[in-house]
Amino acid sequence: MEFDRKSLTDEQLITLYHQLLLPRLIEEKMLLLLRQGKISKWFSGIGQEAIAVGATMAIESDEWIMPLHRNLGVFTSRKMPLNKLFMQWQGNKEGCSKGRERSFHFGSKEHFICGMISHLGPQLAIADGVALANQLQQKQKVSLAFSGDGGTSEGDFHEALNVAAVWNLPVIFLIENNGYGLSTPVNEQYRCQNLIDKAIGYGMEAVQIDGNNILDVYDTVRGVREYCLAQQKPYLIECMTFRMRGHEEASGTKYVPHELFDIWSEKDPVKNYEQYLLDAQILTAQAIDEIKQHTKKEIEQELHIAFQAPPIIANITEELADVYAPATTVTEPDETLRSLVVAPKPHRLIDAIKEGLAMAMEKYPNLILMGQDIAEYGGAFKITEGLIEKFGKNRVRNTPLCESAILGTALGLSLEGFKSMVEMQFADFVSVGFNQIVNNLAKIHYRWGQNADVVVRMPTGAGVGAGPFHSQSNEAWFTHIPGLKVVYPATPFDAKGLLLAAFKDPNPVLFFEHKALYRSISGNVPNEYYEIPIGKARIAKAGTNMSIITYGAGVHWALQYTEQHAANSIEILDLRTLLPLDYETIRTTVLKTGKVLVLHEDTLTGGIGAEISAWITEHCFEHLDAPVMRCASLDTPIPFNTTLEQNFLANARLTATIEKLMQY
Repeated sequence: MEFDRKSLTDEQLITLYHQLLLPRLIEEKMLLLLRQGKISKWFSGIGQEAIAVGATMAIESDEWIMPLHRNLGVFTSRKMPLNKLFMQWQGNKEGCSKGRERSFHFGSKEHFICGMISHLGPQLAIADGVALANQLQQKQKVSLAFSGDGGTSEGDFHEALNVAAVWNLPVIFLIENNGYGLSTPVNEQYRCQNLIDKAIGYGMEAVQIDGNNILDVYDTVRGVREYCLAQQKPYLIECMTFRMRGHEEASGTKYVPHELFDIWSEKDPVKNYEQYLLDAQILTAQAIDEIKQHTKKEIEQELHIAFQAPPIIANITEELADVYAPATTVTEPDETLRSLVVAPKPHRLIDAIKEGLAMAMEKYPNLILMGQDIAEYGGAFKITEGLIEKFGKNRVRNTPLCESAILGTALGLSLEGFKSMVEMQFADFVSVGFNQIVNNLAKIHYRWGQNADVVVRMPTGAGVGAGPFHSQSNEAWFTHIPGLKVVYPATPFDAKGLLLAAFKDPNPVLFFEHKALYRSISGNVPNEYYEIPIGKARIAKAGTNMSIITYGAGVHWALQYTEQHAANSIEILDLRTLLPLDYETIRTTVLKTGKVLVLHEDTLTGGIGAEISAWITEHCFEHLDAPVMRCASLDTPIPFNTTLEQNFLANARLTATIEKLMQY
């Protein structure tokens, strides 16, 4: 192995040795503790330390890194306290995630490290978001995201590279090619000769280097950083290396030909660099031994601190409180505001959402809008029309068809203190970004205290003859996910106020907008700025004989029925928010009428109606005069033909269901 120090001083070379040695000695100790049962799992980076250390040392300490399993050197090179790392791996509360995460599945804003999730690929798009934030703030900063060779097959890898290339973002994508994705060798993972070949399709520069040579890694990443900043473009680096232990310790290495270990043991990054320092007379054997002994002593001292950590005690209140980032309290608007007459005519639902977006853009200069065709074209439903002329292309951004990457970009923006809105062209398309929402956006605050200040707008619902892939009501997919907030307004007044509240909230909010209501309903909407509290239902119509609990289009179906059957005295509760649910107001209406129908456009099985019905039965059973009934759409995909579509919708069975319940 040839080392070229270039302009590095002796002091810098010795510093690199300290940083390279530390993760190796920590790992050797961790493997011992694993055998002793003092930690439960370990993903070893032995043999790959030069990549994590060299890359981290080559960029600035306030530039974000998105590491993976085998990147202990990132954490140690960023000077994260060792005792805190040790407590993290033991699952102690004083670790980095309060005992909620394992190994390296955590981050630290203080150290500009964004913790991974097990799905690997979604990390890459977060680097896009950070780089975009740096550009918008005119900071000369890069972001750096790690990927394994296996991860380059994931769609998130390709989406992230494409977005970075199209938007000219200063991102360094670094692949650790260690020959195996768990047990699958690279010849069963891809057919290109080298992984850097994948950069060509994205118009991106790339280089392949020896990942075991600390000076090569350091010099390459440093040079690539300068390129990314000067050109404002991304770059792909492939580091060739080898994993000297199993994917994780329990998996072993029997699937690896033994001769590979012999070959790569000769390329050990620590031993070879040590020998170079000896040969160059930069360090003596005695100095190296002293460094090792001092480092081992430091590790033992930090472990001693970690072992003193008290046993974790589960606290339900704290666990629930940490799911969401603290949000500023929002109060319900005064009724006089609701009754204001707006000239020259009432707002349609679409008008109220457009007005809310424009007001949010004015109020929050750090708010970025992203979505397919939302800029010059104004979006599929023309909701963002005119915003690019007012706020510019930096803040109103067309995106490639990369839903997962754009959601990851939104999270990256949040790391740098930005707010963002992602418009799904249709709510149906969110399925290709599902992982980013439910595993990254939703969980990040609970995992390591980082908020995700993201609003995802979701044009949803049937009634417009759009068929199975443009009409689904998929809000129930997300009501099961702690950390998300799910909002679904039924009126223009509520749509504007809830949207403004969603942008104020530091948590990820899914904002459902019924397409069929966009231009079919209208109401008075004040020109003033106002907010409506997320998580608070409203009584759309008072009544005494029966309660209909509903939201979205269901509110208008219920109102239409009561207009035609005025003698029935039905109370209509508009939930407005599906997560969190307003159980207090639900209880109030149940106690008032004693009969409850839960109505929603979503299909019956697994819909939010089942949860509401179960909660009422559990908490209000003695106040019921009849079983809680549900009225929902058929358990089929949504048909295209409008006659079939109307038969599919819950409204087709509403009258019969109400009459059945009234007669009980």
